Amino acid sequence: MQTTNREQILANWLEAERNARARLGEPGTLSLKQVSELSAQEFFDRIGSGELPSPPFGHLVDFIPLEWEPGRFLFQGTPDARHYNPLGSVHGGYAATLLDSCMGCAVHTQLKAGQGYTTMDLRISYVRAITASIGPIRAEGRVVHLGRSTALAEGRLYDVDDRLYAVGSTTCMILDLRG
Repeated sequence: MQTTNREQILANWLEAERNARARLGEPGTLSLKQVSELSAQEFFDRIGSGELPSPPFGHLVDFIPLEWEPGRFLFQGTPDARHYNPLGSVHGGYAATLLDSCMGCAVHTQLKAGQGYTTMDLRISYVRAITASIGPIRAEGRVVHLGRSTALAEGRLYDVDDRLYAVGSTTCMILDLRG
């Protein structure tokens, strides 16, 4: 039997997630001073290799960083019954969390050592319900604008069939962490 394109894409997504999970370190945090001494690339590369602790929140919600480059960040997670609301679908906060994370991290990838950020606003538009049956989903964030004091980013949440579940945009305030 010949593998379909969808089956191959799904297999690739699951393999990428397994590989990323195998490299991640235990959950933990760094001090602002420690973070401020690293470039964004060093920070994310060291988290991705397990040299630095992985963010505890990712373990709680069960999503992982897969890819990052200046201006772009990709997370993957697989929603399940732990993420459900009382109405039998994944809570909207799950989608909002993944989008907030990928957009904020996309901004972070373009910051200089000594800079940080915080979300000033978050706008999410839901396209369709998320259920455990959809399998893995990806949240991809991209920077739209990076200024001296603010940055704008947008994100999309989609599945292996490229079906869109939600889109978002954010404004982030850029902070000096060295003070």
